[in-house]
Amino acid sequence: MLLAIHPVDPEARKILRVIETLKEGGVIAYPTDTIYGLGCDLLQPKAIERIYRIRKLDPQKALLTLICKDISQISHYAHQIDNDIFRLMKKNMPGPFTFILRAGNQLPKTLKNRKGTIGVRIPDHKTTQAILEMLDRPMLSTSLHSEDDLLEYENDPIEIEENFGHLVDMVIDGGIGGRTPSAVIDCTGEEAHVIREGAVPLRF
Repeated sequence: MLLAIHPVDPEARKILRVIETLKEGGVIAYPTDTIYGLGCDLLQPKAIERIYRIRKLDPQKALLTLICKDISQISHYAHQIDNDIFRLMKKNMPGPFTFILRAGNQLPKTLKNRKGTIGVRIPDHKTTQAILEMLDRPMLSTSLHSEDDLLEYENDPIEIEENFGHLVDMVIDGGIGGRTPSAVIDCTGEEAHVIREGAVPLRF
């Protein structure tokens, strides 16, 4: 199902349809401030398993991402965040950055990999923020990789519907997305360091 939502002024009734899909255990393809992603409700284990299958991921090795509405929500699912990392995240989010943190005890067991880490992100995108605000908990997410050998990421919602519509419950049409994923910053060591550059440099 393809659902067009205005990227600047998302319609509340359409956001409600997205929330209903997520709470019923659905998987969605949705736009962010970088690339399109696959997402589901954090509290729906079967939906999480579907994402693992769609992306052919090993749950013990995969690093999935929590898409959160604010840093307070991140803090609930991550291990204690020290002051330097907190300031770094606050300076750069919302924005096109994924921070790797140590997982906290509140994180569902289905998401705990061997390293005990989790990615966290606060996208600067009106539709995503509206979904998170109404859902009132994080979405579990991973990037939507293209099946085209020449293109790494899908960015056209019409093509996403054609290629993945049979695998997901809803494709949100937020217009043409980007092809550059978020920067990834590993914060699990003594100092934070960038392990993947994005379109925007990290502000220290």
